[in-house]
Amino acid sequence: MERAGSDVDGRPDHLDPARALGRVAITAAGIGIFDWDLRTGVLAWDERLLEMFGYDRESFGGTIESFDSAVHPDDVPLVHRAIREAIETTGEYAAEYRVVRPDGVTRWVTARGLALPGADGTAVRLLGAAFDSTAERDHEVRVARVLEAMPTAFFSVDTRWRFTYVNSSAEQLLQRHRDELLGKDLWELFPEAVGSQFEKSYRLAVETGEPVNFDAYYPPPLDAWYEVHAWPTPDGLSVYFLDVTGRRRDAALAAAAARRAQLASTVAVELSETLEAEEAVGRLAKLVVPVLADWSVVTLVEPGEPRRGPRLRDVGSWHQDPSRRALVERYATQRLASLTPQSFLNRAARTGETVIVPGDATASMLEVLVPGEASELLRHLDPGNAAVLPLRGRGRTVGVLSLFHDRGRAPLTDEDLQLAADVAGRAGLALDNARLYMEQLTLAEGLQRSLLTKPPSPDHLQIEVRYEPAAEAARVGGDWYDAFLQPDGATVLVIGDVVGHDVLAAAEMGQVRSILRGIAVATGGAPAEVLSTVDKAMRTLQTESIATAVVARLEQTPEELAHHRTRVRWSNAGHPMPMLLHADGTVEPLKDGGPDPLLGIMPDAPRHETEVVLERDSTLLLYTDGLVERRDMPVRDGMARLEALLAELAPRDLGLAELCDELLKRVLPGRREDDVALVAVRLHPQDEPRPPEAGPVEVPPDVPEDPAAPEQQA
Repeated sequence: MERAGSDVDGRPDHLDPARALGRVAITAAGIGIFDWDLRTGVLAWDERLLEMFGYDRESFGGTIESFDSAVHPDDVPLVHRAIREAIETTGEYAAEYRVVRPDGVTRWVTARGLALPGADGTAVRLLGAAFDSTAERDHEVRVARVLEAMPTAFFSVDTRWRFTYVNSSAEQLLQRHRDELLGKDLWELFPEAVGSQFEKSYRLAVETGEPVNFDAYYPPPLDAWYEVHAWPTPDGLSVYFLDVTGRRRDAALAAAAARRAQLASTVAVELSETLEAEEAVGRLAKLVVPVLADWSVVTLVEPGEPRRGPRLRDVGSWHQDPSRRALVERYATQRLASLTPQSFLNRAARTGETVIVPGDATASMLEVLVPGEASELLRHLDPGNAAVLPLRGRGRTVGVLSLFHDRGRAPLTDEDLQLAADVAGRAGLALDNARLYMEQLTLAEGLQRSLLTKPPSPDHLQIEVRYEPAAEAARVGGDWYDAFLQPDGATVLVIGDVVGHDVLAAAEMGQVRSILRGIAVATGGAPAEVLSTVDKAMRTLQTESIATAVVARLEQTPEELAHHRTRVRWSNAGHPMPMLLHADGTVEPLKDGGPDPLLGIMPDAPRHETEVVLERDSTLLLYTDGLVERRDMPVRDGMARLEALLAELAPRDLGLAELCDELLKRVLPGRREDDVALVAVRLHPQDEPRPPEAGPVEVPPDVPEDPAAPEQQA
């Protein structure tokens, strides 16, 4: 069919040098040429093509049937389809197929060609070339084997977004066989990807030439989350992806579990930070949103009249949507008055059991609400489901937690309800603790204050006393002050602190205070004598108390009265030293030779006194260690701070009551660790009328108003 050195049309190469050069190039590239005359049916091959198929000119029949017999039977339909399309369109021909040579060897051949039209426009000739692509196919097969063995889904698309390869894992995840995908348009097969993260990322990779990585969700029928890695290639885009739905679900469950654990921990911490009942339970409404509810209301259950049952009072509400919080708050102020006895809230408070609002929460709750503002507010809030949990503390219901979900959110799961019950239990215990704390605090403070009497008002002396209990009921107890007159008219000031911080310490303080007061009045003794006698009396009475104290006695002789001076004599039993604010504004800590032993330790030890002369308008301040000592501040530093503060306040010429209040305001922290007692005395001029702020003179009937009066009468 062809002569050596000639083309398939039989023309000698030497007659056309350009053709000869082309043949050299074609031969070097291993390309064979074919020419099929559609009018005569003659199929001509050159020597390279004959060699490629394993034929010679004698064995090759020169017809399309001879060609078909050489093609692998499975590939004949594909080749015929490509030929038919080229002929019908007088267009390009492209095919890749297997050839079974006469020696039984199978090779891959890639062919390209062009259908040429005749005068009438129909194809009359198919010209083309082919080359052995077995090596490439072997490489592609190896790559395909790797891709098929990959547990990761993989596909590739060409520059027109048509699938060119899909491995078996991709078939499973995309829920389509590769025959349904190959050659088809990606966006037509998966329309939900259009405009989504998938399309945006794929097109970005192609436009920039850079790989992209992202997670995205594809809706039903796939209904899955995918982790996608895509990179551009010269032929289009390659993509491998993983179904991470389970991983994201597990992560979501883990995150939800972490949020629930965090909620339980936060509730425990937040509710333990305060022992104010309403503040403690009011915080709960905010804490449970949004983990357990979209909005919530917390209710206190308080003792009521026997016939009417407990009294309910809403004390906290919250909504995760800031724009709806005012609506929930208003609903909380109105709903209790509109509830019927059959309401879910009343049932939970009465039975102490969790109540799940049945069906549509809005409809169900409207049935137990009297028509009015509350019902209208509920319609606006429109909860889809709800649950009401009692807050139980030590066998009694102390509150109720109402949880509401907006429409679209699923009801509380069993796990959610378990967490809600745990939270409610913690809140109930915290609320009951707050109740018990207030009862104990009221009892302790009441006992303490009942033992601290009103001071006297001797002539030209003004006495102010203050007592501030500790923030914790367990810390209330041992501090006391006292001020009284002895029979000779001398004024005695006492400040003391019984070791201990509880109701027992308060009771022991009452004993020590009473012993000291009685001995001082009965004996009229000086401070050191009084403290020694008290110490021995405590031993005789077998009082096990240990206490610090300062006893100070204000005395004045006629000569001192004439010069407007008063002496203060004091004895210190291990207590912080008094402070003296002079009339000129200077401050002097009243030091002595060192404090004597505490009361209750060494009853027979000698006690000492120190004396100093006071000018008129000077102020003497006695206080307990709660005023100058905290965990972060030792007593020495606290006393230096108090001295500086007195010096700072002196120029303001504050009245004695104002001075005491300002001291406490500036020195005491918001949450006091210890109770504080304070007694202050100011000496007003005796040659002037008693100032109004000092109040009227109030002394016992058997005691002279003027401490120097007995001397004068003598």
